[in-house]
Amino acid sequence: MKYFKPVIILFVVCICLSCDKDRDKSSRILVFSKTAGFRHSSIPQGRTAILELGRENGFKVDTTENSSQFNIANLKRYAAVVFLNTTGDVLNAEQQRYFEEYIRGGGGYAGVHSASDTEYDWPWYGKLVGAYFASHPKQQEAKLQVVDQEHLSTKHLPAEWNRKDEWYNFKNINPATTVLITIDEHSYTGGTNGDQHPMSWFHSYDGGRAWYTALGHTEDSYTEQAFLNHLLGGIQYAMGKAEN
Repeated sequence: MKYFKPVIILFVVCICLSCDKDRDKSSRILVFSKTAGFRHSSIPQGRTAILELGRENGFKVDTTENSSQFNIANLKRYAAVVFLNTTGDVLNAEQQRYFEEYIRGGGGYAGVHSASDTEYDWPWYGKLVGAYFASHPKQQEAKLQVVDQEHLSTKHLPAEWNRKDEWYNFKNINPATTVLITIDEHSYTGGTNGDQHPMSWFHSYDGGRAWYTALGHTEDSYTEQAFLNHLLGGIQYAMGKAEN
């Protein structure tokens, strides 16, 4: 019996440590901003903004541009991975496979702006992000239409949202996504996707969750409260905080 109590205590400690590890994973994200093409000047502001969102909303944020962090052991630490203005071919074949396994295991993805200008030769990623970047006109004011005001990332937004940004046109749009925001092509010049031109969407994909917003090109975006709330809701959805 003299050994029984220490064994029980050790068992309880192990259970507690395991629970703490699970809680840490459920409240930690990785922000990835590696570029192999155009590099947005707003990336530092974006990282800083997401770090602050984490501090204010109870989740931890790690940031990296090191693609070697896309390995099984490391990815398991995160509830979601945010591709923040990534461009070009940023992961090698092995890292791509690890990320696919992460999503299939229930992981979350949030893509910001040029996350859709990333990994054109990886069809799985194209379906995950929901579309690929095709072109854009000059930055200008435009009218956004919030078609779903129930989602975490849009519930605070007006039905019509006027703002300035760089408005993407898309190709290879995944029809399986649920669109949250469209853009009125009559309100600006240079749109090519027609009356149902998506700007933000979400979907369940290959066992995980994915959310994307085309907003977030400009440095000013990351001090704009409406956009920050939109970004926060998207990250929370990717983390599994609510299922829509």
